[in-house]
Amino acid sequence: MKLREQMPALTGATEWLNGEVTKEQLTGEKPTLIHFWSVSCHLCKEAMPQVNQFRDEYKDKLNVVAVHMPRSEEDLNLDEIKKVAQQHDISQPIFVDSEHKLTDAFENQYVPAYYVFDKTGQLRHFQAGGSGMKMLEKRVNRVLAETEAE
Repeated sequence: MKLREQMPALTGATEWLNGEVTKEQLTGEKPTLIHFWSVSCHLCKEAMPQVNQFRDEYKDKLNVVAVHMPRSEEDLNLDEIKKVAQQHDISQPIFVDSEHKLTDAFENQYVPAYYVFDKTGQLRHFQAGGSGMKMLEKRVNRVLAETEAE
């Protein structure tokens, strides 16, 4: 995805965990952070406490959605996804993307990967990899500040 592109529709999930959300529910009022992760990704698990901190700290100002992107056959085990999600306190909605439909819509190739959309659903920031959480926080705060200024 390129900056300023619209958020793709959240369709094609093989399963939703922790409730289902639509693009329409995520746009209009507040920005959205969509993060891709995988049960086999060590960096994803390391970064999860910081993602959860965003979710909790900004719960009234920011939507947070997790997308589980399998990287191998082993990553398709739904019980394992549920177990890892519980172990890492992933309480936000989880789009289980076992057929890579959303992954393809985002043109995403990485886990972890983070997409920050403004309240109109425009992509404002993308980053991949386990480091750079400070940069992600800055970008989230910038989009939040813009939202509050309107």
